[in-house]
Amino acid sequence: MINLETAILSALRDARLPCAFAFRLMSDGEWTPAQVGAEADRLNVRISRCQLGLFGYESFRRKNLLTTFDDVPGDITVSLRGAAVEGAIPCASAWRIADEHGLPKLAIACAAETLGLQISPCQLGCF
Repeated sequence: MINLETAILSALRDARLPCAFAFRLMSDGEWTPAQVGAEADRLNVRISRCQLGLFGYESFRRKNLLTTFDDVPGDITVSLRGAAVEGAIPCASAWRIADEHGLPKLAIACAAETLGLQISPCQLGCF
């Protein structure tokens, strides 16, 4: 198996590590999100293209991809508010809620935005 530094450096796109690629490294290896994030920090590699749409989309001329909905379905509202701690939903919880409801991660992030809930902390330690 290759080491984490080599894995990260080989996964770079435009000198950054896309979030999805970081998680692919974890499924291929024996690393945790925190380990991948810490190693990326050590290498001064920035994470890009957050799967929740929060950052890393400079090529789209937007800081993030979040938008708000006119209405968030009740079952999603219950899930998001139930996962919130002091007005924030952990990234890992947002991913879990997306899976439970069969929705894209970005849709859950947009629902959280509509409800005024922040997403934090990031599984990779970005925020």
